[in-house]
Amino acid sequence: MRHDSAPRTGAQGTDPEGHPEVRRLTTRQAAERLGVKPETVYAYVSRGQLASTRTPGGRGSTFDAAEVDALARRTGRREPPAAAGGDLVFRTGITLVEPDRYFFRGVDATELARHHGFEEVAEWIWTGELRPGIRFTAAAGPLAAARLTAASLPRLSSATDRLRAAVAAAAAADPLRFDLSPEGVLNSARSLIPTLVGALPPAGRPAEGGEDGGEDEGSLAARLWPKLSARPADAAALAVLDTALALLADHDLAASTLAARVAASTHAHPYAVVSAGLGVLEGPLHGAASGPAHRMLSEVVDRGGAAPVVADHLRAGRRIPGLGHRLYTGEDPRATALFALLDAMPQAAPAMAAARDVVATAARHTPLHANVDLALAAFSVACGMPAQMGETVFAVSRTAGWLAHASEEYAEPPLRMRPSGQYVGPRPPRRLPEPRPVASGPGASGSGAGGSGTDESPAGGTSG
Repeated sequence: MRHDSAPRTGAQGTDPEGHPEVRRLTTRQAAERLGVKPETVYAYVSRGQLASTRTPGGRGSTFDAAEVDALARRTGRREPPAAAGGDLVFRTGITLVEPDRYFFRGVDATELARHHGFEEVAEWIWTGELRPGIRFTAAAGPLAAARLTAASLPRLSSATDRLRAAVAAAAAADPLRFDLSPEGVLNSARSLIPTLVGALPPAGRPAEGGEDGGEDEGSLAARLWPKLSARPADAAALAVLDTALALLADHDLAASTLAARVAASTHAHPYAVVSAGLGVLEGPLHGAASGPAHRMLSEVVDRGGAAPVVADHLRAGRRIPGLGHRLYTGEDPRATALFALLDAMPQAAPAMAAARDVVATAARHTPLHANVDLALAAFSVACGMPAQMGETVFAVSRTAGWLAHASEEYAEPPLRMRPSGQYVGPRPPRRLPEPRPVASGPGASGSGAGGSGTDESPAGGTSG
């Protein structure tokens, strides 16, 4: 984990000897500049029209940006081919991801998060305007409905369970949810995010559904903190949480964002868009990925070193959590920003030492770098938060990005995302199937004389 100002492959600068640094592009970025498919980029390489360099670890290629631009001038940039057969292309003005950093509306996202709080960054993502000191306020009716519904769930329900229930309840309590105008979506966004925070119970206390107090006091990070930890927050820890919220607000077309845009393309209201995003975010390979990293770091701290913990993961055939990101050639810039803040927190020293030990130990096996999940895990371990803390922060923060993408998608032709399936079943026509006798008697499965099978039964299907 490097916190110094090492040369970047995605930005123009100078190398350690003062020579101009060559800016590199990924295959996807080169294809976008040329207006072609990635396959065509490699065709240019095979014909000698473009040079490529393998990335460390052999997980892709990079291209000289100046050479790509020169080829674009010679060949004439073409519009990207129309989406067909599931090859979806989205024009978006929200987030650009480069090999070593990412941008919100053209501004370095880590710099934005370093100088501005989450609400200000969210407002920038939504409107392209910076509004210092802005605070989001929950509407009383949707907040009350969200809190009561979230509190009615079983005691061991996760925070994400409660957030999903809260969104549905808040939607039912908002008669203006069907207003898809830009201003209507903005109003929904500014109200829904604090509603999600307000619906969560305080850490270490059962959910009761009553008034919690202080729902509109202070920054959103200050309101979220007591839902994550029973410990009082100091300024440094609160700054880490606020920065994490800002950094995670969007990340181009991640899986949950794609789901949100699909929902928006049907003109589903903003609450339904967020519900779609939350459903995907809960996957262990997306928003819930920081939980395994938290448990791993806790074990490293307890056992006094990463070597036996990493060995156990590899012996069991499990990937080492918190390492590697398909969009970045080096350390995830979100992790770099959070590590720098955590280094200034004395109580984070054991967790940070554990994270560094994991990266160093794993580097002997595979050249992977820390990602944001490892940074969130170091933060949650340092502050005594539960393992699901990272997932909760991810969900609250990424709601801003989902709604930004929804606002873009509402302006596009509706229902434009309809990929075609590639059928691989038996060739038709086939005869009607022969009925299969239904077993009877105690313990028999299937429908009996007085019942019928359901789509939920193991042998049942689901509607398309």
